[in-house]
Amino acid sequence: MKNTIWIPLILLVAFSMSSNAQDQKWTLEQCVAHAIEHNISIQQAALDSQVAEIDKKGAFGAFLPSLNTSASHSWNIGLNQDITTGLLQNQTTQFTSIGANVGIDIYKGLQNQNAFRKAKLGILAAKYQWTKMQEDIALNVANAFLQVLFNKENLKVQQEQLSFNQKQLSRSEELVAAGTIPRGDLLDIKATLATNNQNLIASENALLLSKLSLAQLLQLDEFAKFDVADNAVLATQNSILNQDVNAIYNKAKEERTTLKIAQTNLEIAQKNLAIAKGGLMPTLQAFYGFSSRVAYSDRITGVIPDALNPTSAIGFVEGTNQKVLAPNFTRLLGGPAPFMDQFNNNKGQSFGFQLRIPVFNGFSARNTIERSKVGLERSKIALEQENLNLQRNVYAAFTDAKGALKAYEAALSAQEARQGAYDYAKEKFAVGMLHSFDLNQSQTLFVNAQSEVLRTKYDYIFKIKILEFYFGIPIIQN
Repeated sequence: MKNTIWIPLILLVAFSMSSNAQDQKWTLEQCVAHAIEHNISIQQAALDSQVAEIDKKGAFGAFLPSLNTSASHSWNIGLNQDITTGLLQNQTTQFTSIGANVGIDIYKGLQNQNAFRKAKLGILAAKYQWTKMQEDIALNVANAFLQVLFNKENLKVQQEQLSFNQKQLSRSEELVAAGTIPRGDLLDIKATLATNNQNLIASENALLLSKLSLAQLLQLDEFAKFDVADNAVLATQNSILNQDVNAIYNKAKEERTTLKIAQTNLEIAQKNLAIAKGGLMPTLQAFYGFSSRVAYSDRITGVIPDALNPTSAIGFVEGTNQKVLAPNFTRLLGGPAPFMDQFNNNKGQSFGFQLRIPVFNGFSARNTIERSKVGLERSKIALEQENLNLQRNVYAAFTDAKGALKAYEAALSAQEARQGAYDYAKEKFAVGMLHSFDLNQSQTLFVNAQSEVLRTKYDYIFKIKILEFYFGIPIIQN
């Protein structure tokens, strides 16, 4: 178990003085579930998964045609040619234009396909990362939960010793009064009782701080009466130690999320390289365009004979010099043609294919390929390192669990021996055959043995949890 971290007294006071309380006693399953639901980092990881889904939609959209429309209306003010007279004059004209363009990639060096596959891998990587954070939170909560249980049991040990010493004090006063033991022994018992009170206060503080640590890990706002279930069943015997360490390692390679993340990142790096290589390939696009325009200026709608000047000479007959006359006409002006008539008359279309062959782009595409190759090598090394880390961690966890079991069994044996020695010391003290100092020494050794049993017990339980975690057994069973 990790050492308790002592925090400033002000946090302790704030914890104990909080007005609103939670009377529920939490089980390990409830603690883990609550932490996973409310942890900020896990919530952020869930948002990362949503972003990965959006990236997938964007990658799929690259397969679809692009459609863009445009419309404009303009005013031309100033010196312009009048289409009715042909003369330049200051006037204001208006025009409306409308257009639409469609384009679609026919071939793009498989970049769209690889980008879509990469987006799906990105979703998988985000889910793995989300799962990993849940696993980490579960381990942290389990460790903090076990720390609370350890401190609760240790507090019971201190309370039992204090209760016994209080009875021993009363018994000693009777023995002193009867002249069976010297008065100095009574003073030793009182000193021991004072030490017991100090130990009890220290144990209470340690329990309070461990509860505070767990409550903060669960992100509880009101935790004055936060407590865990006293009847939490935690087995100290587990069959996983009967497994071969290689079997645990092979199972861990299938189950561990960190390894899956590294493998997925390698596959993403491979897609990045494929996308970069596609930048050297020709691209073929199909396009279609449509446009039309509408003008709002006056137009010539027809002509009529000019009554004031019906004719004009346009030449002479050769030889007779007789004038050749032509009729003069006056143009009839009207407003602009109807909108839809102009739209239909002025519409135009264009379509075709566009082939682009990259020849030289300042080494941009090749540099992207080289960077992608470096990223791929890094991903390979990261996967290899993750495999090595997993193997080392599994073997270390297996060895630690076995060592913790042996330490726990040895602590039980030591406690049993100290229990017998302490009981014998109490019997001798009761008849005046043992000095109080020797009794106190025996008691101290017995209490230390009890504390060591508790420490090794919860250390063993936590290390078994870690080993089960590598074997694919969740921290809490559904």
